[in-house]
Amino acid sequence: MKFGLFGINNGALADPDSAVRAARAAETAGFDSVWTGEHVVLPDPQEPPSPAPPRMPMLDPAVALAYIAAHTSTIALATGIIILPQRNPLVLAKELASLDVVSKGRLWFGYAAGYLHQEFAALGIPFDDRGARCDEYLDAMLEVWDSDSPTFAGETVCFSGIDAHPRPVQRPHPRLIVGGRSAPAFRRTVRRANGWYGFALSPEAVATCVAGLERAATDVDRPAELGELELTVTPPPGPVDADTVDRYRQLGVARLVMLPRANDVESIIQFVNETAETHLG
Repeated sequence: MKFGLFGINNGALADPDSAVRAARAAETAGFDSVWTGEHVVLPDPQEPPSPAPPRMPMLDPAVALAYIAAHTSTIALATGIIILPQRNPLVLAKELASLDVVSKGRLWFGYAAGYLHQEFAALGIPFDDRGARCDEYLDAMLEVWDSDSPTFAGETVCFSGIDAHPRPVQRPHPRLIVGGRSAPAFRRTVRRANGWYGFALSPEAVATCVAGLERAATDVDRPAELGELELTVTPPPGPVDADTVDRYRQLGVARLVMLPRANDVESIIQFVNETAETHLG
Protein backbone atom coordinates (compact mmCIF):
# COMPACT_ATOMS: atom_id res chain seq x y z
CA MET A 1 0.00 0.00 0.00
CA LYS A 2 1.20 3.47 -0.92
CA PHE A 3 0.40 6.49 1.23
CA GLY A 4 -0.33 10.15 0.56
CA LEU A 5 -1.27 13.16 2.69
CA PHE A 6 -4.49 15.08 2.11
CA GLY A 7 -5.09 18.75 2.78
CA ILE A 8 -1.73 20.31 1.97
CA ASN A 9 -3.52 23.55 0.99
CA ASN A 10 -6.19 23.95 3.66
CA GLY A 11 -6.82 24.35 7.35
CA ALA A 12 -3.60 24.54 9.32
CA LEU A 13 -1.66 23.81 6.12
CA ALA A 14 -3.01 26.87 4.34
CA ASP A 15 -0.09 28.53 6.12
CA PRO A 16 2.74 28.16 3.58
CA ASP A 17 5.51 27.46 6.09
CA SER A 18 3.41 24.77 7.77
CA ALA A 19 2.55 23.23 4.41
CA VAL A 20 6.23 22.98 3.49
CA ARG A 21 7.07 21.36 6.81
CA ALA A 22 4.29 18.80 6.40
CA ALA A 23 5.18 18.06 2.77
CA ARG A 24 8.85 17.58 3.63
CA ALA A 25 7.90 15.30 6.53
CA ALA A 26 5.69 13.24 4.21
CA GLU A 27 8.44 13.01 1.60
CA THR A 28 11.01 11.93 4.19
CA ALA A 29 8.61 9.40 5.72
CA GLY A 30 8.09 7.65 2.39
CA PHE A 31 4.69 9.04 1.38
CA ASP A 32 4.46 9.22 -2.41
CA SER A 33 2.13 12.20 -2.75
CA VAL A 34 0.49 15.26 -1.20
CA TRP A 35 -3.06 16.22 -2.18
CA THR A 36 -5.04 19.45 -2.30
CA GLY A 37 -8.77 20.00 -2.05
CA GLU A 38 -10.71 22.75 -3.77
CA HIS A 39 -13.62 25.06 -3.22
CA VAL A 40 -13.43 28.56 -4.68
CA VAL A 41 -16.16 29.73 -2.31
CA LEU A 42 -18.19 28.10 0.46
CA PRO A 43 -21.76 28.85 1.62
CA ASP A 44 -22.06 31.25 4.57
CA PRO A 45 -23.61 30.07 6.82
CA GLN A 46 -22.57 26.50 6.15
CA GLU A 47 -25.43 24.41 4.79
CA PRO A 48 -25.69 21.05 3.03
CA PRO A 49 -23.96 19.79 1.00
CA SER A 50 -21.07 22.09 1.97
CA PRO A 51 -18.18 20.07 3.48
CA ALA A 52 -16.55 22.86 5.48
CA PRO A 53 -17.27 26.08 7.39
CA PRO A 54 -17.09 29.23 5.27
CA ARG A 55 -14.00 30.60 6.98
CA MET A 56 -11.88 27.51 6.51
CA PRO A 57 -8.75 28.73 4.69
CA MET A 58 -8.13 26.96 1.38
CA LEU A 59 -5.35 28.03 -0.99
CA ASP A 60 -5.74 27.68 -4.75
CA PRO A 61 -4.37 24.23 -5.64
CA ALA A 62 -1.94 25.33 -8.35
CA VAL A 63 -0.51 28.13 -6.20
CA ALA A 64 -0.13 25.89 -3.16
CA LEU A 65 1.46 23.03 -5.09
CA ALA A 66 3.87 25.33 -6.91
CA TYR A 67 5.10 26.56 -3.53
CA ILE A 68 5.42 22.99 -2.26
CA ALA A 69 7.28 22.04 -5.44
CA ALA A 70 9.97 24.60 -4.70
CA HIS A 71 10.65 23.03 -1.30
CA THR A 72 10.50 19.31 -2.14
CA SER A 73 12.17 17.11 -4.73
CA THR A 74 10.41 13.78 -5.29
CA ILE A 75 6.91 13.72 -3.82
CA ALA A 76 4.02 13.84 -6.31
CA LEU A 77 1.74 16.88 -6.26
CA ALA A 78 -1.90 15.89 -6.70
CA THR A 79 -5.05 17.95 -7.07
CA GLY A 80 -7.71 16.02 -5.22
CA ILE A 81 -9.75 17.40 -6.87
CA ILE A 82 -10.11 20.47 -9.12
CA ILE A 83 -13.74 21.25 -9.94
CA LEU A 84 -13.26 21.35 -13.69
CA PRO A 85 -16.58 22.83 -14.89
CA GLN A 86 -15.87 25.94 -12.79
CA ARG A 87 -12.62 26.68 -14.64
CA ASN A 88 -11.73 28.21 -17.97
CA PRO A 89 -10.08 25.20 -19.62
CA LEU A 90 -7.40 27.15 -21.49
CA VAL A 91 -6.41 29.14 -18.41
CA LEU A 92 -6.34 25.99 -16.31
CA ALA A 93 -4.29 24.16 -18.95
CA LYS A 94 -1.72 26.95 -18.78
CA GLU A 95 -1.67 26.94 -14.96
CA LEU A 96 -1.24 23.18 -14.69
CA ALA A 97 1.33 22.94 -17.48
CA SER A 98 3.28 25.63 -15.65
CA LEU A 99 2.98 23.67 -12.41
CA ASP A 100 4.23 20.52 -14.12
CA VAL A 101 7.20 22.48 -15.48
CA VAL A 102 8.22 24.11 -12.20
CA SER A 103 7.83 20.78 -10.35
CA LYS A 104 9.84 18.94 -13.04
CA GLY A 105 6.99 16.60 -13.90
CA ARG A 106 5.41 15.82 -10.54
CA LEU A 107 1.79 16.90 -11.14
CA TRP A 108 -1.13 14.47 -10.92
CA PHE A 109 -4.30 16.11 -12.25
CA GLY A 110 -7.32 15.03 -10.25
CA TYR A 111 -10.61 16.53 -11.35
CA ALA A 112 -14.36 16.07 -11.00
CA ALA A 113 -17.66 17.63 -12.01
CA GLY A 114 -18.44 19.02 -8.55
CA TYR A 115 -21.53 18.87 -6.37
CA LEU A 116 -21.83 22.14 -4.39
CA HIS A 117 -24.67 23.95 -6.14
CA GLN A 118 -24.25 27.12 -4.06
CA GLU A 119 -20.68 27.46 -5.34
CA PHE A 120 -21.76 27.11 -8.97
CA ALA A 121 -24.48 29.73 -8.44
CA ALA A 122 -22.04 32.20 -6.90
CA LEU A 123 -19.66 31.74 -9.83
CA GLY A 124 -22.45 32.15 -12.37
CA ILE A 125 -21.80 28.72 -13.88
CA PRO A 126 -24.63 26.35 -14.88
CA PHE A 127 -24.99 23.42 -12.50
CA ASP A 128 -27.19 21.03 -14.43
CA ASP A 129 -24.82 20.53 -17.38
CA ARG A 130 -21.67 20.27 -15.28
CA GLY A 131 -20.96 16.66 -16.33
CA ALA A 132 -20.99 17.40 -20.06
CA ARG A 133 -19.03 20.59 -19.43
CA CYS A 134 -16.47 18.63 -17.41
CA ASP A 135 -15.89 16.20 -20.27
CA GLU A 136 -15.66 18.93 -22.89
CA TYR A 137 -13.26 21.01 -20.81
CA LEU A 138 -10.95 18.04 -20.40
CA ASP A 139 -11.04 17.44 -24.15
CA ALA A 140 -10.07 21.07 -24.72
CA MET A 141 -7.22 20.90 -22.22
CA LEU A 142 -5.82 17.71 -23.74
CA GLU A 143 -5.97 19.28 -27.17
CA VAL A 144 -3.84 22.19 -25.95
CA TRP A 145 -1.41 19.86 -24.16
CA ASP A 146 -1.13 17.10 -26.75
CA SER A 147 -1.66 18.56 -30.21
CA ASP A 148 0.98 20.17 -32.41
CA SER A 149 -1.67 22.52 -33.76
CA PRO A 150 -4.47 22.87 -31.18
CA THR A 151 -7.95 23.15 -32.64
CA PHE A 152 -11.22 22.47 -30.87
CA ALA A 153 -14.91 22.98 -31.59
CA GLY A 154 -17.31 22.00 -28.82
CA GLU A 155 -20.61 23.17 -27.37
CA THR A 156 -19.01 25.63 -24.94
CA VAL A 157 -15.36 25.84 -26.04
CA CYS A 158 -14.07 26.70 -29.50
CA PHE A 159 -10.57 27.70 -30.63
CA SER A 160 -8.17 27.47 -33.52
CA GLY A 161 -5.12 29.34 -34.73
CA ILE A 162 -3.61 29.38 -31.24
CA ASP A 163 -0.87 27.61 -29.31
CA ALA A 164 0.34 27.53 -25.71
CA HIS A 165 3.82 26.70 -24.43
CA PRO A 166 5.43 25.29 -22.47
CA ARG A 167 3.71 21.96 -22.67
CA PRO A 168 3.63 19.80 -19.52
CA VAL A 169 6.89 17.99 -18.80
CA GLN A 170 5.00 14.68 -18.64
CA ARG A 171 4.08 13.51 -22.12
CA PRO A 172 1.55 13.44 -23.47
CA HIS A 173 0.17 14.96 -20.25
CA PRO A 174 0.09 14.48 -16.47
CA ARG A 175 -1.67 11.52 -14.89
CA LEU A 176 -5.47 11.96 -14.92
CA ILE A 177 -7.48 11.01 -11.83
CA VAL A 178 -11.26 11.30 -11.60
CA GLY A 179 -13.10 11.88 -8.35
CA GLY A 180 -16.73 11.17 -7.61
CA ARG A 181 -19.17 8.44 -6.63
CA SER A 182 -21.90 8.80 -9.25
CA ALA A 183 -22.49 6.54 -12.25
CA PRO A 184 -21.33 9.30 -14.65
CA ALA A 185 -18.14 9.73 -12.59
CA PHE A 186 -17.46 6.00 -12.77
CA ARG A 187 -17.97 5.99 -16.54
CA ARG A 188 -15.73 9.04 -16.87
CA THR A 189 -13.07 7.25 -14.84
CA VAL A 190 -13.10 4.10 -16.95
CA ARG A 191 -13.13 6.00 -20.24
CA ARG A 192 -10.70 8.81 -19.50
CA ALA A 193 -8.53 8.37 -16.43
CA ASN A 194 -5.43 6.66 -15.11
CA GLY A 195 -6.95 6.56 -11.64
CA TRP A 196 -10.03 7.01 -9.48
CA TYR A 197 -10.13 8.91 -6.17
CA GLY A 198 -12.65 8.48 -3.39
CA PHE A 199 -12.72 10.86 -0.42
CA ALA A 200 -13.47 9.97 3.21
CA LEU A 201 -14.70 6.48 2.37
CA SER A 202 -14.86 3.44 4.63
CA PRO A 203 -14.02 0.02 3.18
CA GLU A 204 -17.76 -0.66 2.91
CA ALA A 205 -18.27 2.52 0.87
CA VAL A 206 -15.27 1.67 -1.31
CA ALA A 207 -16.77 -1.75 -2.03
CA THR A 208 -19.89 -0.02 -3.36
CA CYS A 209 -17.75 2.26 -5.54
CA VAL A 210 -15.71 -0.66 -6.88
CA ALA A 211 -18.95 -2.32 -7.91
CA GLY A 212 -19.94 0.90 -9.64
CA LEU A 213 -16.65 1.04 -11.50
CA GLU A 214 -17.07 -2.57 -12.56
CA ARG A 215 -20.55 -1.80 -13.92
CA ALA A 216 -19.16 1.21 -15.76
CA ALA A 217 -16.51 -0.99 -17.37
CA THR A 218 -19.29 -2.99 -19.01
CA ASP A 219 -20.90 0.20 -20.38
CA VAL A 220 -17.90 2.07 -21.80
CA ASP A 221 -14.63 1.07 -23.42
CA ARG A 222 -11.32 1.71 -21.71
CA PRO A 223 -8.49 2.71 -24.05
CA ALA A 224 -5.58 0.27 -23.79
CA GLU A 225 -3.06 3.08 -23.43
CA LEU A 226 -4.56 4.03 -20.05
CA GLY A 227 -3.46 0.73 -18.55
CA GLU A 228 -4.87 -0.69 -15.34
CA LEU A 229 -7.03 1.66 -13.30
CA GLU A 230 -5.37 2.70 -10.02
CA LEU A 231 -7.64 3.22 -7.01
CA THR A 232 -6.81 5.88 -4.44
CA VAL A 233 -8.90 6.49 -1.33
CA THR A 234 -8.89 8.88 1.59
CA PRO A 235 -10.21 6.97 4.63
CA PRO A 236 -12.31 8.75 7.25
CA PRO A 237 -10.15 11.17 9.29
CA GLY A 238 -7.52 9.76 11.61
CA PRO A 239 -5.21 6.74 11.73
CA VAL A 240 -5.95 3.33 10.26
CA ASP A 241 -4.84 0.00 11.68
CA ALA A 242 -3.23 -2.85 9.76
CA ASP A 243 -6.47 -4.82 9.43
CA THR A 244 -8.23 -1.82 7.90
CA VAL A 245 -5.37 -1.24 5.47
CA ASP A 246 -5.64 -4.87 4.44
CA ARG A 247 -9.39 -4.49 3.86
CA TYR A 248 -8.73 -1.59 1.50
CA ARG A 249 -5.98 -3.60 -0.22
CA GLN A 250 -8.30 -6.54 -0.80
CA LEU A 251 -10.72 -4.16 -2.53
CA GLY A 252 -7.97 -3.19 -4.98
CA VAL A 253 -6.99 0.13 -3.40
CA ALA A 254 -3.39 1.01 -4.23
CA ARG A 255 -3.02 4.19 -2.18
CA LEU A 256 -4.47 5.66 1.02
CA VAL A 257 -4.34 9.45 1.20
CA MET A 258 -4.47 10.11 4.90
CA LEU A 259 -6.54 12.90 6.46
CA PRO A 260 -5.31 13.96 9.92
CA ARG A 261 -7.77 14.96 12.60
CA ALA A 262 -5.17 17.42 13.88
CA ASN A 263 -5.53 21.20 13.64
CA ASP A 264 -1.88 22.17 14.05
CA VAL A 265 1.21 21.40 12.02
CA GLU A 266 3.13 19.67 14.83
CA SER A 267 0.31 17.15 15.30
CA ILE A 268 0.00 16.66 11.55
CA ILE A 269 3.71 15.87 11.25
CA GLN A 270 3.41 13.47 14.19
CA PHE A 271 0.48 11.80 12.41
CA VAL A 272 2.56 11.45 9.23
CA ASN A 273 5.46 9.91 11.10
CA GLU A 274 3.27 7.52 13.10
CA THR A 275 1.51 6.40 9.90
CA ALA A 276 4.86 5.72 8.26
CA GLU A 277 6.18 3.81 11.27
CA THR A 278 3.04 1.67 11.41
CA HIS A 279 2.57 0.94 7.72
CA LEU A 280 5.79 1.74 5.84
CA GLY A 281 8.30 0.21 8.24
